[in-house]
Amino acid sequence: MKASFTLRIAFRALLRNKMRSMLTALGIIIGVGAVIAMVGIGNGAKAQVESQIASLGQNVILVFSGSTTASGLHTGWGGAGTLKIEDAEALQREIPEIALLSPEVRSVSQVMAGNQNWFTQVLGEGENYFELRQWPLAEGAPFESQDVRGASKVAVIGKTVARQLYGGESPLGKIIRVKNVPFIIVGTLTAKGLSVMGTDQDDVVVVPYTSAMKRVTGSTTFRSFNVKVQDGADVATVQQQIVSVLRQRHNIRPGKDDDFTVRNQQEIAAMASATSRVMGMLLGAIASVSLLVGGIGIMNIMLVSVTERTREIGIRMAVGAHGRDILLQFLAEAVALSSMGGILGILLGVGASKLITALAQWPTLVSLSSVLAAFLFSAAVGIFFGFYPARKASRLDPIEALRYE
Repeated sequence: MKASFTLRIAFRALLRNKMRSMLTALGIIIGVGAVIAMVGIGNGAKAQVESQIASLGQNVILVFSGSTTASGLHTGWGGAGTLKIEDAEALQREIPEIALLSPEVRSVSQVMAGNQNWFTQVLGEGENYFELRQWPLAEGAPFESQDVRGASKVAVIGKTVARQLYGGESPLGKIIRVKNVPFIIVGTLTAKGLSVMGTDQDDVVVVPYTSAMKRVTGSTTFRSFNVKVQDGADVATVQQQIVSVLRQRHNIRPGKDDDFTVRNQQEIAAMASATSRVMGMLLGAIASVSLLVGGIGIMNIMLVSVTERTREIGIRMAVGAHGRDILLQFLAEAVALSSMGGILGILLGVGASKLITALAQWPTLVSLSSVLAAFLFSAAVGIFFGFYPARKASRLDPIEALRYE
């Protein structure tokens, strides 16, 4: 029997019960749509993570101070304050592959401007911070090396702080008070949005680290160093050199744990991407259950169809149809049902992804591979769950089938 003839018969049988066919395909439609939407959310999260990691800058190494425990509470990276300015100077002096280095002091504080106030993050950084992070200014200029040396009371603020304190006005040249210490705003940063951890990167005030240590935190050590490696240099090699220099300076004996942590950009990206990948796989696996339920629905309806059309099957066999022809007919019906559901599910999934992006502002990324995989999987579901009813129909005894009422 020709394939075109088999398909024509299959579609005719499906159209005979339009409502039942549509309700049966609904399980596949929802399953495919859910898979595409969930995988799109996972891919969007992964792409956002990669974008945020890239926003750290190129060839960046982060050196964190050690952790400490106080009253049973573990502070995590940067809590012990084991990094000093002499360490930063030694790294720049002894490792020529380091292009830029910015010591970092981090704190949170209530900042004020006029009668407005805002609780935000205050970063003490070196003059190379903005170039190292590839973070251009929207207006104004960054503070310079003489500002760092002189602990000048100058600040660069993020878009969120500027909006909260000054509304639509330009903050350049105006005063912002950090712990009642007046700083002159010399620049505003371009917007970066949310970080990998979901925090607002634009909710920040950046001042020279000397000013932060002397006028804001009163600390004498650093939370971390931001290090940029020269283009063409091997990041892993420089990372090992940083570890060696710091172990030597901190008098850490062989076999003892470091009182600092060194991570490069690739390691951070790998950890973040792994988390996003697991989330995407989990979302896809959960959505795939809908496809399984849809396949069971197809099997159920095809078994009912075989029972209803037993006499028709007997007549076809009596006029010369072989068991193989009957099997292919019912298998074609199952595959056509699941394939049509797959196509409609693809449209539903793509539409749902766009709707999620528009309403929830959550980035989604629908890839061609996920669409093809969902469609092929829906067709495979039709074959898998349609084979048993089709085989049952093909093995009916023609005499018994003709007698069936």
